[in-house]
Amino acid sequence: MIEHLMSESGLAEIFLFLMGLTVLIYAILDGYDLGIGMLLPMDNLKQRDEFIASIGPFWDANETWLVMAVGILLIAFPQAHSMVLQALYLPTALLLLGLIMRGVAFDFRAKAVTGHRKLWDRVFKAGSILATLTQGYMLGRYVLGFEEGLVPELFAALSAICVAAAYAYIGCAWLVMKTEGDTQKRAAKLGRRSGWLAAAGILAISLVNPFASSAIADRWFGFPEIILALPMPIMVGVLILAVDQYFKNVPTINDIGSWFPFVGISTIYVLSFVGLAYSFFPYVVPGVLTAADSASADASLRFILVGVVIVLPIILLYTVYLHKVFWGKSTELRYY
Repeated sequence: MIEHLMSESGLAEIFLFLMGLTVLIYAILDGYDLGIGMLLPMDNLKQRDEFIASIGPFWDANETWLVMAVGILLIAFPQAHSMVLQALYLPTALLLLGLIMRGVAFDFRAKAVTGHRKLWDRVFKAGSILATLTQGYMLGRYVLGFEEGLVPELFAALSAICVAAAYAYIGCAWLVMKTEGDTQKRAAKLGRRSGWLAAAGILAISLVNPFASSAIADRWFGFPEIILALPMPIMVGVLILAVDQYFKNVPTINDIGSWFPFVGISTIYVLSFVGLAYSFFPYVVPGVLTAADSASADASLRFILVGVVIVLPIILLYTVYLHKVFWGKSTELRYY
């Protein structure tokens, strides 16, 4: 069995799984702090400070997972990396610009307290919006295999809006878990709106994908595949309704279950990613390149796997430890 896993095709699939896992973790972790950045309330300084304080210890560490995902793509699937970068060079540059804006603005607004704090808050918000929209656009182009034309561009625009709504959705859940009082109430109200928009986006993309590929349609609607696949969208719908009901009743007595929206939405993310993986496996670029066709040499993959097996658990343990240390309600963010 070990020899089978260490075959070239087996290694390619292992790296495809690892890359998907890192992208999923990134979407959840950096998703909530990008969502909070997009929703930064410009009409209330106290609430802006609470928004920022809730992500203060986490936001830059969360981006480590993006570096890990891109690194796996570059080293394990160089041909796919070249294709992705060639097709998405401009949005990639805009994504990096947005992330740079966030980093600079966060430090200036928190460490160099001046009369320009509101300006830096606007820069942080703009950087979050830019980074999120470009990620959504890139996802839309990627899902359709970088096809050119009006319809793929419209689909990418829809994907950008859906990803923004999804990040805002999980960002609101994080705020409900980490804040109290008026800030928590505001987050819950925004969370309901973001949730329904995200749900509409999930439904739209779920309907579009089968029409874009007969192979995807067969996987989802063929028999007996439909029996195995049907529980996923049902679970997503149930979780969306459950989270919406919790948001509707915030604040709860003694803040009971404030963790539920974040866990529920994270589960929605997981189910959505499983759905995408089910639709496109074993392609690393949907409909264009399979993992086996675009993978590095077998010897290279064996060598790289050793490093990934060491590094990935370390990053994962650090992420868990960081969130454990700063568990509970956020406190005022200060630098001395």
